[in-house]
Amino acid sequence: MRALIQRVRRAKVEVDERVTGEIGPGLLILVCAMQGDTEAEAEKLAARIAKLRIFKDEAGKMNRAVTDIGGACLVVSQFTLAADTSRGNRPGFSTAAPPDEGNRLYVQFSNNLRALGLPVANGEFGADMAVSLVNDGPVTIWMDTADRA
Repeated sequence: MRALIQRVRRAKVEVDERVTGEIGPGLLILVCAMQGDTEAEAEKLAARIAKLRIFKDEAGKMNRAVTDIGGACLVVSQFTLAADTSRGNRPGFSTAAPPDEGNRLYVQFSNNLRALGLPVANGEFGADMAVSLVNDGPVTIWMDTADRA
């Protein structure tokens, strides 16, 4: 699985001008299931993100995790993280998991974060979403559970 993680002061996602998820301080997580990913990858990624120390401590150093600050997560599915831009000018997305599998792993990933004690809000899988955020820092981190070239 792939994730683009942004430390945010606040974030929200809307579908057809209806808010489907909104958080205050925490993490906006754009996530993509790749072909061959399993529940183990969803669990591993959630555990890594929950422990990721990218929030400032009293000394101003990135030394605290989202769980340490009482933050929340806004999880948004984004198959375009699977983009293959190695040839031509139009990205390919054939390495993304099929929609049914992608949705199942997206839900599993969100549930794994909840099981770790994090409040989680979500976008709507497969929908045309409007995501807004105030990036804090900015801090943006890329994670992939597999070593992909």
